[in-house]
Amino acid sequence: MLKAILVDDEVSCTDVLHWQLDTYCPSIQVLCECNSPEDAIEKIKTLNPDVVFLDIEMPGMNAFEMLNILKPLSFEVIFTTAYNQFAVRAFKENATDYLLKPIEKSDLILAVDKLLTKDQINSREKMETLLHLFKDQMKINKKIALPTQDGMTFINVDQIVRVESESNYSFVHLASGENVCITKTLKQIEESLDGQPFYRVHQSHLVNLNHIVKYIKDAGGYLVMSDKTTITVARQRKDGFMELFSKL
Repeated sequence: MLKAILVDDEVSCTDVLHWQLDTYCPSIQVLCECNSPEDAIEKIKTLNPDVVFLDIEMPGMNAFEMLNILKPLSFEVIFTTAYNQFAVRAFKENATDYLLKPIEKSDLILAVDKLLTKDQINSREKMETLLHLFKDQMKINKKIALPTQDGMTFINVDQIVRVESESNYSFVHLASGENVCITKTLKQIEESLDGQPFYRVHQSHLVNLNHIVKYIKDAGGYLVMSDKTTITVARQRKDGFMELFSKL
């Protein structure tokens, strides 16, 4: 019997999937349901599941960000998704299992049957390929998906001037003048923008290097951004900023 953890920010989705697995897939034992990526990471590390049924888009952290934190993976993954055409194509190309919502009985049984006969070493190598593929795709598209209080927003990275933190929320300031409230911490957004021209110049500010208009020397110094705001450069971050900025 394989031990499973179900991960989805919608309680109704994990409840239904739990019932489906109990009813149609006796070879799967559900250890628990997790409705946030943070809870899932803790439970996966503690309970050591054989397989994780994982929703792609969740507030605060998507499936691929979560899996990168958990690498190297010691479990199989079956993704669940309601849309994301790129994801579906990538899964097919990498022979990675996925289930389209609402999950059909026949699709679930087939995915579990495949799981029971899968070459796990080869499967995890393909998962590593898939994680790299999604990371590269984000850089090519130069778009980032960020969670808001009412869903998700897709933002062109080039249009982000700066990101400002406030408690557990962040405000993304765009070149258009629009400000978007994101339900992610500044650290999480910084990790999502890895490989893009952004730098944390202050505890509360992440800036797009391409939107810096001027650097003024004064103590640590401060920046004038394209939206005419001024951002302080923390003393302890000045050297790292100057080194990075000199490479542009």
